[in-house]
Amino acid sequence: MKKLMLGNEAIARGLYEAGVEVVSSYPGTPSTEITEFAAKYDEIYCEWAPNEKVATEVAFGAALRGVRSACAMKHVGLNVAADPLFTLSYTGVNGGMIIFVADDPAMHSSQNEQDSRHYAIAAKVPMLEPADSTEAKEFVKEAYRISEEYDTPVLVRMCTRIAHSQSSVELCEREVRELPAYEKNPQKYVMAPANAIRRHPFVEERCEKLSKLGETSFLNRVEMGDTKIGIITSGTCYQYVKEVFGDSVSVLKLGLVNPLPVDIIKKFASDVEKLYVIEELDGIIESHVKNMGIECMGKEMFPPIGEYSQATIRKAFGLECPECVSADSDIPVRPPVMCAGCPHRGLFYTLAKNKITVLGDIGCYTLGSAAPLFAMDSTLCMGASVSGIHGFNKAGGEDSAKKTVAVIGDSTFMHSGITGLVNIAYNNSNSTVIIVDNSITGMTGHQQNPTTGYNIKGEPAAAVNLEELCHAVGIKRVRVVDPYNLKEAEEAVLEELAVSEPSVIISRRPCMLLKYVKAKPPVKVNCDKCVGCKMCLKLGCPAISYKNGKAEVDYTQCVGCGVCTQLCKLGAIEEN
Repeated sequence: MKKLMLGNEAIARGLYEAGVEVVSSYPGTPSTEITEFAAKYDEIYCEWAPNEKVATEVAFGAALRGVRSACAMKHVGLNVAADPLFTLSYTGVNGGMIIFVADDPAMHSSQNEQDSRHYAIAAKVPMLEPADSTEAKEFVKEAYRISEEYDTPVLVRMCTRIAHSQSSVELCEREVRELPAYEKNPQKYVMAPANAIRRHPFVEERCEKLSKLGETSFLNRVEMGDTKIGIITSGTCYQYVKEVFGDSVSVLKLGLVNPLPVDIIKKFASDVEKLYVIEELDGIIESHVKNMGIECMGKEMFPPIGEYSQATIRKAFGLECPECVSADSDIPVRPPVMCAGCPHRGLFYTLAKNKITVLGDIGCYTLGSAAPLFAMDSTLCMGASVSGIHGFNKAGGEDSAKKTVAVIGDSTFMHSGITGLVNIAYNNSNSTVIIVDNSITGMTGHQQNPTTGYNIKGEPAAAVNLEELCHAVGIKRVRVVDPYNLKEAEEAVLEELAVSEPSVIISRRPCMLLKYVKAKPPVKVNCDKCVGCKMCLKLGCPAISYKNGKAEVDYTQCVGCGVCTQLCKLGAIEEN
């Protein structure tokens, strides 16, 4: 039986067929669906962890016990998981373990264009990179074989295009595996210096063995065509190469991208007249080829920035691009904005109105930095707002503390904001932290988190009480506000900024897109009262526009949140 599957769905199918029993992840586009699809299989225990480090350690614990396990994350999540990853390389595994990492060339939903192959090289662990959904599923099975045979965690690198594109996948039966007896082995798994120093030679020997594997493995394959041009490539770039050249050039497709093979590359290079390397982001394969003394063309022709395409390759080789339909350049760009009725909008309007410096974080609320609010000064990484405001205010003193806040979401706070808040309390930082609690992990598509009271399957679970948690780490001043109430939100912000001690404001209202949240009737504009002052446009609500000198509300978008009615001093925006 065959089925069209997204790359991420095919990964999940591979987990099922490989007999995997435990999957722990933190959602992050473009990796999220791996765990969501895996959770549909009752045979696999799946969970959302508070962050990627925890997820990796959970997967390690399951592998230590002897079952096959996995965790999934986006590329910046691998930064968070790097601590256990590097030591996992030394300990090795008992049951097979895969860490899926999804890179995001062109930064469709990310803050950088990190190339995760560097982590595989630095941690000295194998990395596989599938080029379509079929390979995504099959590479999972091979990754577990490699993991168990070579005693190593395995990285599988996805990217946005492979993760979210569909191709045909053949469905197979699940491999049934018995839980082995657990045997204590502290010399292998207790990474105290005396044990770790003995494991490092094992890691180096493993790298040599894996390099030899790459010479014969089906993961790397040669497709000979005309020998005038030879192209070494991997992942999504392989698809672009084939779509441009078909079988008219020779291709070495690499599926095992760390460690890279030597002999197969030398043989391929000797069989072609001109050698090219096509890889997105950094020139890792190219550097490997050149370090062997082999001439090739790579980043001279292809940029280390952004996503490639068929057009990218055609232009680089001086080929004519076929005619295609393109959008008129005069069409205005639609920037990303907070949804109509977004609970974060009222809070950010309040912060912008009072000219407050805002250290932001990762989530829907990052859009508070956009026009017309411009209500954010920095966004670095998960949790950095809370840690950052402490440093900002310690450097700036009382004047800084009186006009600066940190803004972080509920899921992001659980991910890595708690330790920053502990630091604020412990070091007596006069800082105001605002937790924007929309009762879900919003930006990645409504995944549960430890504050929502539900697990990945929607079943009731223990819920972290944010107020009690903040009190427990040493914050005495904790208050909850409704961001739809502008007066209440403004009073809370100004009062907490005025005191000389740490404080937390929880701006609480569920995301308007949640199924259980019911919209109110849309508001309407009384044109007789509207004078066209454009005050309502300062909210940046996509449901409000300005036509013929008057405000206008799009009834198909408005959810009746009422924030705009509070801004209109003339009462021109009325509730229905």
